[in-house]
Amino acid sequence: MTKKILIVEDNHDCCELLAFLVRRLGYEAIPVHTGEEAIVRATTIHPDLIFMDLGLPGIDGIEATATIKQNPDTAGIPIVALSARSDETWKEKALDAGMTMYLSKPAPPAAIKETIEKFINEDSAASLDRCSATMPINTPQGIVAVI
Repeated sequence: MTKKILIVEDNHDCCELLAFLVRRLGYEAIPVHTGEEAIVRATTIHPDLIFMDLGLPGIDGIEATATIKQNPDTAGIPIVALSARSDETWKEKALDAGMTMYLSKPAPPAAIKETIEKFINEDSAASLDRCSATMPINTPQGIVAVI
């Protein structure tokens, strides 16, 4: 069975780019654009991993994560923050809300791939601690193209 990755990103171009990479790596990508959609989809499809932006309209990524983590049916889903908000305050808020890892945007495809493999590999998922990574790639558009 193909592993499912929920992508929560309000920027449609960034969302589609990440979904393309996820599919290219052999996983099912489920893109949504709001915190409300993330909560509903996490509850109904039980993804294997969630990439969560922090700056979402309505319910932000912090609140959406806290809600997902409060539900016993979805509490075990790893949630990785993927956000342009890179200061320590936001990282702490994300981790305190229940996110397992924090990646700063733009994150290179290799970092996304490594993160997916780390959390979806059943052998290593149980031993992961909270962690943070900042891996910016400077491009004129601020995102990394995948070919």
